[in-house]
Amino acid sequence: MTSIAEALQQATGRLAAHHSARLDAEVLLAHALDKPRSHLHAWPEKRLSTAELARYDKLVEQRAAGVPVAQLTGQREFWSLLLEVTADTLIPRPDTEILVEQALAQLPAGQALKVADLGTGSGAITLALAHERPNWQLYALDRSRACIDVARRNALRLGLTGPLFLAGDWCSALTSACLDAIVSNPPYVASGDPHLLEGDVRFEPRSALAAGADGLDDIRRLAEQAARVLKPGGRLFLEHAPGQTTAIRNILENHGFTEIYTASDLAGRERVTGARRKS
Repeated sequence: MTSIAEALQQATGRLAAHHSARLDAEVLLAHALDKPRSHLHAWPEKRLSTAELARYDKLVEQRAAGVPVAQLTGQREFWSLLLEVTADTLIPRPDTEILVEQALAQLPAGQALKVADLGTGSGAITLALAHERPNWQLYALDRSRACIDVARRNALRLGLTGPLFLAGDWCSALTSACLDAIVSNPPYVASGDPHLLEGDVRFEPRSALAAGADGLDDIRRLAEQAARVLKPGGRLFLEHAPGQTTAIRNILENHGFTEIYTASDLAGRERVTGARRKS
């Protein structure tokens, strides 16, 4: 019979094409055994049953074919919150935590603000903000009802029952001048970008990634609608690709936004642009 250590060694070799091969192998084995990863290190000589090994082998085979680990395990951690993810949702990524950080830093913590997360997906941004600012009224919107269902389940499981989850295309479900702030990680990849055919993104919903020839179609629509639903002086925070900063600043200026600034991620890449609606 195969031990945990032997199974991990074999799986790591099968996943050698992935830069995170060893980590992927451990996460998948822990999932197959329904144990924490620490169990693997504590009991490397433990023998796997035939059923356990078969379950693990199937997961490794799927990962070798490119299926994201988060979709195989059905979960991903974001802002220290464990979230359910599905093939209908974008997989939350560490870069998006910069968006959460900017909203928390720029908006007053002590006020009962009304804040919308547009394109919520799994609810990652909304739930991170709800965890940090329980006094805010949060609205999570997505055009995909499947995503809204996942986000609701995540909120209930985490005990974060304050946010309201609404199906709608960007600001369509919101009334004029009703919000103090908007946060969004919208689609921003150019539709012809070859990276859409590589890695994990091949298995994620294209509608959550790509937005027209230059990747800015949804941001243009979002900026126009945000100018309608934000209160005078309200704030807008957008995640985007590093090379899009100048174009996004121009879009925001054309829709009457001021005090535009850009924040970088830990690698020094411009990642989030914030702005204020004119008072």
